[in-house]
Amino acid sequence: MKFALACYGTRGDVEPSVSVGCELSRRGHDVSIAVPPELIGFAESAGLAAVPYGPKLHDFLQDEFLRTFWTRLMRNPIGALRELWAPIARYWPDTSTTLLSLAEDADLLSTGLNFEQSAGNVAEYFDIPLIMLHHFPMRPNGQLLPMLPARLVRSGGLLSEWLLWRATKDADDAQREVLGLPRATRPSAFRTARRGAVEIQAYDAVSVPGLAMEWAKWGDSRPFVGALTMGLTTGADQDVAAWLAAGNHRSASPQAAFHSNLPPTQSK
Repeated sequence: MKFALACYGTRGDVEPSVSVGCELSRRGHDVSIAVPPELIGFAESAGLAAVPYGPKLHDFLQDEFLRTFWTRLMRNPIGALRELWAPIARYWPDTSTTLLSLAEDADLLSTGLNFEQSAGNVAEYFDIPLIMLHHFPMRPNGQLLPMLPARLVRSGGLLSEWLLWRATKDADDAQREVLGLPRATRPSAFRTARRGAVEIQAYDAVSVPGLAMEWAKWGDSRPFVGALTMGLTTGADQDVAAWLAAGNHRSASPQAAFHSNLPPTQSK
């Protein structure tokens, strides 16, 4: 089978897709992957055929904006989110061009979080299955911020999803027009779900207590598989292992930078 994989972001965003590509290649499949220009070498060093995808990372989001994002969000939520999403709309046409070439004759298209809306349209155009790799609980849920009422958190997620669609609707409509697809009347997540896309949750369910239960109704369309890595070593491995061996550590969820409400036996 021929698999087309696309992912955009830093090394941590890209590694899950590269690890999947390596395993598919090991099993004898034809795999091509699109990654940010700076990470072409990383993907090729893993033995995958890689093409550049999207702009250089520094052009996508400025360091100063990232450092001050939460302050901006508290002062002007709508404005901060629009600024955060502006690069998605700006580079949408470029990603569409890459995806059309990458996914031609492919049996399946896989996408990471960034530009998944563009990938959804391309998968619809080619009428092929779509796989989404989520290393963060992107879809609306009531568990992400346990200190707030679940209904409020879930409503906030739905609002954010709708605002993203409205902020990028011109780019979405333009791509769909070029592809000969009908104009969308709902956000991308609704459309891809209707087509049967599988949203792989590439993180441990225990890191967001209650989420697996809330999403149980989605069944096999939102499986929790744990972190997808290549098992590479780092210079900090020994220090981290020693720190873990010392025990008695609280667990913090990288998903939202809050302490998980786990029993002591589970949070070490």
